[in-house]
Amino acid sequence: MDSMQNHTLSLIGSTLPEGKFEIFQNETIESISFDKFKDKWVILFFYPADFTFVCPTELSELSDHYEEFKKEGAEVLSVSTDTAFVHKAWHDHSDSISKIKFPMLADPTGNLCRALGVYIPEEGLALRGSFIVDPDGKIQAYEVHANNIGRNVKELLRKLQAAKFVREHGGEVCPVNWKPGEKTLKPSTELIGKL
Repeated sequence: MDSMQNHTLSLIGSTLPEGKFEIFQNETIESISFDKFKDKWVILFFYPADFTFVCPTELSELSDHYEEFKKEGAEVLSVSTDTAFVHKAWHDHSDSISKIKFPMLADPTGNLCRALGVYIPEEGLALRGSFIVDPDGKIQAYEVHANNIGRNVKELLRKLQAAKFVREHGGEVCPVNWKPGEKTLKPSTELIGKL
């Protein structure tokens, strides 16, 4: 258990790995690196596989809120171990996936999944991991679910808004269930060093 806790803690503040990845977006496939999103917030939304059951419900919901994420200065990237060509095929043949406008990142080698601790080696698939990455490329928040548990996209958006607020208002912290416009907390300088 201790080694698992150490691994979990080490991801907060760590930088996204370097490398080239293929994405499918707007009917095209292109090769990108995370440098493309420099100075933006990034949401990495890992899911097990294309052409499955829970995944389209999550990606459809994420698509419905995509503009809200963009208003916060964030880019959303869904990620699975499928190839970009499989992403395109799914996009072309599924009503719920065809409305997706955000990039669908392909990680067929599982390298990105492994780097962020969401890879299932015996299946070659990703767990349902959601990562919030700041404009410096550092992970500020994440959660990982078992693959039979769907996520809450509105809560992911709320966490992004909280992370963004804290970054922009040094010294203030967001209490439980905080939403934009609500009161924050300002710990004493003695306590800030301990947070």
